[in-house]
Amino acid sequence: MKKVKAIIKLQCKAGQANPAPPVGPALGQYGLNIMEFCQRFNEITKNEPPDTIIPVEISVFEDRTFEFRLKTPPASYLLKKAAKIEKGSQTPPKTKVGKVTEEQIKEIAKLKMNDLNAKDLESAVKIIEGTAKSMGLEIVDKF
Repeated sequence: MKKVKAIIKLQCKAGQANPAPPVGPALGQYGLNIMEFCQRFNEITKNEPPDTIIPVEISVFEDRTFEFRLKTPPASYLLKKAAKIEKGSQTPPKTKVGKVTEEQIKEIAKLKMNDLNAKDLESAVKIIEGTAKSMGLEIVDKF
């Protein structure tokens, strides 16, 4: 088994990884093949909507090889899409910028379940609700 030298965490837009910052400098300092990463990442994410932000965790091995794991888009990104807003509120408790339904929150929680530190769907929903509130989103019942 190869020995891991470092773990790099980045966020790239689907299908748009390129050698420019943040990708180039992050991988370059470990002597990795930046173009190889960009091509593999872009190939895997090419079917995602073009603006989707995809977190990626890259394990760098001592022999300068690497492997990476894609994660689900950030909860804030998914909430902004669900609420159809550009950005969250500057003053969340005072200014509400949009609404999301409990159903949308549950869908996001299901999607993020593997990446969240939650033991069940109920706790995952609570985490996503907290993110929504901190962004200035109002949570409404569908009914």
